[in-house]
Formats: sequence, C-alpha cells, structure tokens
Amino acid sequence: MKKIIAYVVWLASGSVFANPPVYGPHLEGFDYPAPVQSFSFVAQRQPMQMAYLDYPSAKPQAPTMVLLHGKNFCAATWHDTALRLQMAGMRVIVPDQIGFCKSSKPMGYEYSFAELASNTHALLKSLKIEKATVMGHSMGGMLATRYALMYPDAVTQLVLVNPLGLEDWKALGVPTLSEDQWYARELNQTDERMRNYQRKTYYANEWKPEYEPWVQMIAGMYRGPGKETVARHSAQTYVMIFHQPVLYEFVNIKVPTLLLIGEKDTTAIGRDMASEPIKYTMGNYRALSLSAVKIIPGAQLVLFPDLGHAPHVQNPERFQTALINQLVALQAN
Repeated sequence: MKKIIAYVVWLASGSVFANPPVYGPHLEGFDYPAPVQSFSFVAQRQPMQMAYLDYPSAKPQAPTMVLLHGKNFCAATWHDTALRLQMAGMRVIVPDQIGFCKSSKPMGYEYSFAELASNTHALLKSLKIEKATVMGHSMGGMLATRYALMYPDAVTQLVLVNPLGLEDWKALGVPTLSEDQWYARELNQTDERMRNYQRKTYYANEWKPEYEPWVQMIAGMYRGPGKETVARHSAQTYVMIFHQPVLYEFVNIKVPTLLLIGEKDTTAIGRDMASEPIKYTMGNYRALSLSAVKIIPGAQLVLFPDLGHAPHVQNPERFQTALINQLVALQAN
C-alpha cells in the first residue's frame, strides 16, 4: 500500500509543469517509481547497460511476467500493472530496451526486433529466469511476438496489448522514409505535438492530468543536451518498426496468446504521409485484432470498446482485472 501511495504522490507532483522539465539522453533527472537496476552485457561489440525494474514475489517459485514497453513509453509506465501482478503473486521484470529511456543508446547500433529479443533473453538468463509470460504494448507487442517466435520454450504465455505490426504499412502504400528523414521529423518533436497525438490515439480523445508525466518523460529528453542522440535512436527504431512487420509470422506462434485491445485505437505509423483513400482505412484495431486471432493458433481476444491505444494507462483497473482473469483462464487450459 505504501508503494501505491508513493506512486500516486509521484504522479500528482508531475501532472503540472510550470517549468517544462529537461532530462538527459538516458532520462537522467526523471525518477522511476521503483528502484532501477542495470544489466551489463556486450552486443554488436559494444558494452551495453539495460535498465530494468524488478518486482519480486514473496513466493520462492512464483511465475514470472515480463512487461515490454511501447515506443513512446518506458518501463515506468508499467508500474501500476506491475504492482497488481506482484500482489497477485508474480515476479515482474520490466526492462527499458536498448535505445530507449534509461538504457544505452550506442553509436552505430543495428536495430532489429531479433536483436532486442536476444538482449531481453540475456537479461532473463542473468536473472536465472527460464520461463516467463511475456506481455508487450504497442512496439513492445512486436518485440514480444518476435521473442515468442525465437524462444517458444521460454514463453509460458504471450500477451499483446494494442500491438503494432497488425498491418503492413509499407505494403498498404505508405511512403518509405530514410533514417535521416525520420531523424528530421523527430527533431521537431514537442510536448504539444505528443500530447495532441496521444489524446487522439492513446486515450480516445480524452485527457487526464495523470497522462501528462508520460508526455513529459519523452518530451523532456528532446529539451535536453542529448536531443540529437535521442532523435537519432528514435529514427532508427521507426525504421525497424516500419520494415519488420510481424503479422506474416502469426501463424507460427506456438504459445498460448492473448490480445487485449482498446477498440478506439487508430494508431498507424505514416498515416500523415499516406494517400487519401489509404489513410482512412489504416489503424482499425477492432478489425485488425479480429483478423489476428483467426491467424494466431488458439488466440484469445478481449476488446475494450471505449479505450484507445494504451488501455493499461487509460483505465488501469479494468485492464488489470481483465488481464489477471484471462491469465488464470489460459493457465487452466
């Protein structure tokens, strides 16, 4: 209970910004609501530091759940859900992926979902975690899917929360941008642009003060001395997302899979660049999720008709209740 109260205070303190915050390229200055740990490893011949949160369970043989953040979020965004899962008896691991938030942003890094999955697997091995339920939101859903495809024996269940990758934007005709073009776009990021975009897609055209810290978490890095570094890695990961759709491999998923979908989500990368006939057909998450569950063997679907791209933030209680109930049902099957 003390942790929950502290988190409410932390959110409230960040919901009003008379002076917009400035954060470093590794999110220096932004305090997470749980202790941050670091995993050191080498990838692509470079030393890496992967930040992560670890919510232990009182049970010695408790099941583990790994939560993977979306592109515009960080490990801290999962805090409410992690606490609820912890209280349900699970150990919860929440990493910041390489290139994001408090983790390394290495020069010349070649991004792929396979690379990020390998990094995450190495983290879990270092913690002596052999099997886990893996849940990913947005971009994290693409990563969770790749992880389940690469390491099926290490995945108990796969949970996808409004994942990207349910459609192939390039195949739909969205123009392809180079990394430099994405970089130029990212340099123009502001908190107003982020807020307006998130209001429309993440929160179904509503806004609450408790959403504001997540805007400032990212926007603060774009105000800081490492703005160019942050923009460059954001551009690289946009290229990764755009060119590595996962829907063509849904049929190969071999683990029990659950989709939790806010139906009012309209997220579609590149919609602003698409032609008029195309842009209005993109990002229909009800239709996309109904199609996905027909392809993924044995997949289950829970729809939230009034929620957007981030149901775990927009209505944590409903999301968490549905999640835990469905996890129990999956285990029973």
